[in-house]
Amino acid sequence: MCKIAIISGSPNRKSRVNGVIEYARLKLEQKGCEVAIIDVSSLPPVDLMHANFNSKPILSAHTKVEEASGIIIASPVYKTTYTGVLKAYIDLLPQKGFKEKIVASYFVGGTISNLLSIDYTLKPILASMGAKSFAENVFAIDNQIERTEDEEQNIRFHLANEIQQRLDASIFDLISYTN
Repeated sequence: MCKIAIISGSPNRKSRVNGVIEYARLKLEQKGCEVAIIDVSSLPPVDLMHANFNSKPILSAHTKVEEASGIIIASPVYKTTYTGVLKAYIDLLPQKGFKEKIVASYFVGGTISNLLSIDYTLKPILASMGAKSFAENVFAIDNQIERTEDEEQNIRFHLANEIQQRLDASIFDLISYTN
C-alpha cells in the first residue's frame, strides 16, 4: 500500500498551503494511499525550540515519516524560504530520515519571485538527508488559491485549474514511485 506523509510547515489554519494539503490528501486517498499529516505547528513549541529529540509527540511524527514511502513537504514562503517551524522540525529528524524516499515540495508564496525557494533552500537539505528521488514540485502564488470563510469560521479553498493539474502530476509521480 502507498503510504505518504505530509509535513505541513503552515503556522496557521487560514494559510493557503492548507488548501494544497487538503487537495493532495483527498486525491491520494482516492487513489488508495494511506496519508498521515504532520502538522508541525501543533508539535510542542518547547520541544522544537530546545531540540528535544526524546519528545513523544516528535518521535510519533518521526514514525509517520519513517513508515512512509513518499513525503510531501508543504510550506508558505516567508522571506524567500520555508517557515522556521518547519526547519525546526526537519532539524530533529534523523540525518538520513528521507533515505530511499520520494519527496515532493508544495510551496505557496506571494509572488513568482519566490519560485526558486524550493530548489535553493529545501532540496539541498532533503538530498543531504537521503532523498533519492524528487516528485514534481508545485509552487503556487497566493492569488491562485481562493480562500473563503463563512459565518461559522469554516474555511474553504479553491485552487486554480493550473495548480490542480500540477498537483495531480506530482501525486502521479509519488504513487508511481511508491508502487
